[in-house]
Amino acid sequence: MSEKKNIALIDGGYSQEEQVSLKSADNVYRHLDKDRFTVYRIRINREGWHGIVGNNRIPIDKNDFSFNLEGQKIKFDAVFIIIHGTPGEDGKLQAYFDMLEIPYTTSNALSSALSFNKYFCNKYLQAHGVVIAKSFLLFDVSEYNEQELIKEVGVPCFVKPNDGGSSFGTSKVTEVSELRNAVELAFQHGKEVIVEAYIQGREVTNGVYKDKRGVHALPITEIKTANTFFDYNAKYLGESEEITPAELSEQMTKEIQETSVRIFNYLNLKGIARVDYIITENQVFFLEVNTIPGQTSASLVPQQAAAAGISMPDMYNALLEACLSEFPRDTNS
Repeated sequence: MSEKKNIALIDGGYSQEEQVSLKSADNVYRHLDKDRFTVYRIRINREGWHGIVGNNRIPIDKNDFSFNLEGQKIKFDAVFIIIHGTPGEDGKLQAYFDMLEIPYTTSNALSSALSFNKYFCNKYLQAHGVVIAKSFLLFDVSEYNEQELIKEVGVPCFVKPNDGGSSFGTSKVTEVSELRNAVELAFQHGKEVIVEAYIQGREVTNGVYKDKRGVHALPITEIKTANTFFDYNAKYLGESEEITPAELSEQMTKEIQETSVRIFNYLNLKGIARVDYIITENQVFFLEVNTIPGQTSASLVPQQAAAAGISMPDMYNALLEACLSEFPRDTNS
């Protein structure tokens, strides 16, 4: 790569995950190779689309995803999307960039949309032999039968937005009387709600990434928390113990990593993803896949990369190089 490429590092989003996104983007920005890439911070949120240059917020021209800086029109060779939740993780931005023919570091629009919808993603993967827990999908806060639902998934169970992340709006229901409040809370954070059977076991998670050499599974992390489940506080406020690499048998480690790579390929993912599981009685249950997992200094994928001896600069720069090689473009045109 002889010439420096203009890279848009996009953070923000329209969900409560915005603050996590900003911290993730700060970490990615620190590690990108500034000798190879000219990196511009771009923020997309409810306040609008802006280039962030110092203390200035410069409006983005959505016609071609550019902005004017000191009389110069800045266009981009590629975008590094680090928005957790909508519109960065659900396929909306990907479809926009597809129309503009600008390459990006994440999975495509279809793969992102499917992965973001927990229920339909689970059913799709189940058809490929991936083991999942029983679940029930709700489209309306009032149109469901409590007894029928509990008969299907049992108690305890989890209630969570079908289209959300970072555990916002998620509850563990231990009694039938708690169900309605849990459903109402979940609908405050999403348009659909999934009620899922609770599985007692060890929670583990496995990062996967794709570069020009292929798809690679990282070391596995086991998550231990005294909280009711791996909620926001456990994820981001240090209320959990994260063991990397997880203390698993060689056979179990291999099974989970191979399953993660299969899931990555089944969904036609790209960039970095993280696959979450529960292990119970030597059976591995798939929980969900995150196509834009957290990249803060405390996040799981950076921990796993470190355990594998992979530096974050090497990983992030490899993702960008793979992205640029797939769809090179001339920003001067």
